[in-house]
Amino acid sequence: MKRGLAYILKSSFCHFEVVSPLEPSMLRERVFALAAKSVACREETEITLKKIADDLTQELQKEVLPNQVRDGLYADLNENKILTAFDVPKPEDILHRYNLSQVQGVFYKASKLVLNAHRNVPGEYKLLFRYLKLFQLMAYIEGDADHGFTISIDGPTSLFTASTRYGLAIAKLIPALLHVTKWSLAATLQTRDFYTNEWKTGRFTLNSECGLVSHYPKGKPYDSMLESSFADKWDSLRSGWILEREVDLIPIPGSVMIPDFRLVHPDGRSFLLEIVGYWRPEYLQKKFAQVRRANCDNLILAISERLNLEKAGVKLDNVPAKIVWFKEKLLPKAVLAVMEE
Repeated sequence: MKRGLAYILKSSFCHFEVVSPLEPSMLRERVFALAAKSVACREETEITLKKIADDLTQELQKEVLPNQVRDGLYADLNENKILTAFDVPKPEDILHRYNLSQVQGVFYKASKLVLNAHRNVPGEYKLLFRYLKLFQLMAYIEGDADHGFTISIDGPTSLFTASTRYGLAIAKLIPALLHVTKWSLAATLQTRDFYTNEWKTGRFTLNSECGLVSHYPKGKPYDSMLESSFADKWDSLRSGWILEREVDLIPIPGSVMIPDFRLVHPDGRSFLLEIVGYWRPEYLQKKFAQVRRANCDNLILAISERLNLEKAGVKLDNVPAKIVWFKEKLLPKAVLAVMEE
């Protein structure tokens, strides 16, 4: 337990830096090149270090001592990095991280996870799906916002070669899951028997009543300044339409689409607004593929004129959505005009 707590303090609350008068790899190159010109002995070592220190003093215009050169040679190794700052945590924070780490370690041996995110606030789902994408987990998503979602995730032992990195990615998902109000999961584990060396199948379950505490932030109110600016300007429009943030989810086969906003009128009309301002071709291809698969009849796409859709291989033919073009900022009046058509 002491080793575990010490590791948490070191990895999460300590800041280590490379302390060297020059980038260690460059410093090694200069020291070794000079040392190769003389016979290896203690006296020559001191002469070499002093010569390099004098040269660096001139170059950097600050005093560099021979012992600093010696210490800096391998300062980039983890065991040689210097502790420069320590964020003093509360005792309960350390215990929460310790308990969470114990549970995270279980998933290194998982072959499959089935996660049930029950009916929750839609914004909680989006945070969870965002982390699924961030950690590049292979997941199949079923369900909808009214009834909840079932997420099937391949574990590290289901891969052709068991991957420690992939197991770590699943472990990193657990703190994000703790921000969801109601959930449960079941994991199938593959463990090797210590005596017979044979693989055995086990089962591990966890739910939202587990008492674990997340150290991940809950997420920003908006994904970008573009969304934030649009939301701020909408209220001043006084159109009668109410702007809601990420309250609707559109299920599509094997995944889910979460529009940025929902616009609701007192007479019952409603529209979903998705802002497309990101330029990477892979993102654009995936986004428009989702739009076509969702086939939502009340969806509005706000697309930046800066995007090179043609270069990304994206065509707007038969896109089942209303389209609003914008340049620098998305104007609420342009969206309102499309809704009032």
